[in-house]
Amino acid sequence: MPLKTKKHQHKQKIENIYSWLLKSYGPQGWWPVMSHEGGKPDITGDLRGYHPGVYSYPKNDNQRFEICVGAVLTQNTAWKNVEKALVNLQTAGMLCAQKLIRLDDVRLKELIRPAGYYNQKAGYLRCFTELYISLRGRIPGRDELLSCRGVGEETADSMLLYAFSQPEFVVDAYTRRIFSHLGFCTPDEKYGTIKALFENALEKDLVVFQEYHALIVEHAKRQYFKKPYGKQDPLKSLFKKRL
Repeated sequence: MPLKTKKHQHKQKIENIYSWLLKSYGPQGWWPVMSHEGGKPDITGDLRGYHPGVYSYPKNDNQRFEICVGAVLTQNTAWKNVEKALVNLQTAGMLCAQKLIRLDDVRLKELIRPAGYYNQKAGYLRCFTELYISLRGRIPGRDELLSCRGVGEETADSMLLYAFSQPEFVVDAYTRRIFSHLGFCTPDEKYGTIKALFENALEKDLVVFQEYHALIVEHAKRQYFKKPYGKQDPLKSLFKKRL
C-alpha cells in the first residue's frame, strides 16, 4: 500500500511514539547555542548549550545565525566536532553574519576545520551568510534556503525549525532508520514523503516538532547507532502491542 494512503492509519501510532519517547528521555533542549551555559550528558560526552524545557531560543540575531551555521557545519560529521568549530568561531568573535562575511577564506577554513570538509563548508557558509544578510530580519522561504549552495532539505528545515521558529518537520538519517525499521516507510523513501508523513499526523506545533526530531536522535543513539540496527529497540514490542 502506498505510503500516502497509510497516513490516517499511522496518525495515532506516530503520536504515541512521540509520547513514549518524551516520557522515556524527557525534553532535549535543542538546538544548542554556545552562549547558553547549560548542557546535557551524552554518550559522546557532555554537550554544551542545550536548554531542556526552554523554547525561547534563539533570543537574538547572533544566536539565530549561530544555529544556521551549526546546521551547515553538522553535515556529515558528529555534533562534538561542530561544537569545536563553533567554539572557535565564538572565541574569534565571528558568530555574527556581518563579521563572518568579511573573514578571509584561509582564516574561515582554519576556524571550522574541526567540523570536517572545511573547504566545501567554508563556501557553503559564505553563500548562506550572503543570503542571511540580505534577509534583513525577514524569515526566509524554504525555497530561498534551498537555492543556497550546500543547503539541502534537512539543513533548510533545521534552520526554519530551530533558528526561525517555523513548524517544519526535520527528517534526518536517524528518522529514516528508525521508522523504516518500524515499517512506516522504506529505507530509500523520499525526504518529502517522510516529512509529509509526520506533518499530516501531527498538529503544526513548534515545540512538538522540535522535541520529536531531537528525541528521534536520542533514541537512535541508544538503539540504532550500530548494526544490527534496532535489535533491542523497545519500540518494536510496544509497537506490536499498543502503538
